Amino acid sequence: MIKGIYAASMSILNDDLTLNIKKTIQHAEMVIDNGCHGVAIFGSTGQAQLIPVSEKINLINHLISSKYKEKYIIGTGLNSLGETISLMRVSKSLSFNKFLIMPPAYYKYGDKEVIDFYSKIIRSVPDSQIILYNFEKLCGYKFSIECVKELVNKFPNNIVGVKDSSYNLFENLKIDNFSVLPGSESKLYRGLQLGCSGIITATCNATSKLARKVYDDFQEGNEQTINQNLCDVRLEFEKYNLISSLHTYFGKEDQSYRNLLPPLSILNSKDEKELNNNLGKLNFSLKPSMAA
Repeated sequence: MIKGIYAASMSILNDDLTLNIKKTIQHAEMVIDNGCHGVAIFGSTGQAQLIPVSEKINLINHLISSKYKEKYIIGTGLNSLGETISLMRVSKSLSFNKFLIMPPAYYKYGDKEVIDFYSKIIRSVPDSQIILYNFEKLCGYKFSIECVKELVNKFPNNIVGVKDSSYNLFENLKIDNFSVLPGSESKLYRGLQLGCSGIITATCNATSKLARKVYDDFQEGNEQTINQNLCDVRLEFEKYNLISSLHTYFGKEDQSYRNLLPPLSILNSKDEKELNNNLGKLNFSLKPSMAA
């Protein structure tokens, strides 16, 4: 099972908007150093739908040299089935075997078509471990409990978990040896109480230390002393586009974080000041290296 605190890691770009391989890997390693059990590379927060596949392959080829190579989940969910499978095969050739896959966006479809989509992936990459990505807001489809259970029944060795960013699953989905991972720190403590395995979130790029303490305190049966602070920090970031607010936050220390692929953009000066002021009121450090 996949357990613990995971960040949907950020992608750092050069000034010409190509992927900065070195800084993207360094960022992922920093997030793990700060408390995350691992990270998901090329999730939504990593601008996955905007970065060319060739640049993703280049990064994955370098990722094998990371000191945390065992701690990565590779986001491979693309609208193209063929590109999804190709990216998985490249990853597997480098010993990466855990994948976060969202159903395709744009077209309308139902459970039957989603099951067929994942079935084709698994038949093409049979030894893979897949975390379903439930995020209706981005792809237009919301997993039902019945659909998840059918996929697990068909492929018990392949469908190993779900990232629930639609929040219709984490309270009621119960499957043995299956990881349920809500997509927000605000659902972490409640999810753990209900039997969830942890979280995969955008803001864990910044909140990893706080989130890890909430997780560890729960596992050890300790009193929860900072969960509300964690939830309050998450709330401040999500008042805006999460990618925009996170890149603006980290951009205070390193200007390269302020490079985003269109149509994404950093916060305007008014919103940036408001974010910084509100985080300051929560005693949350604005220095990424000191992110609580």
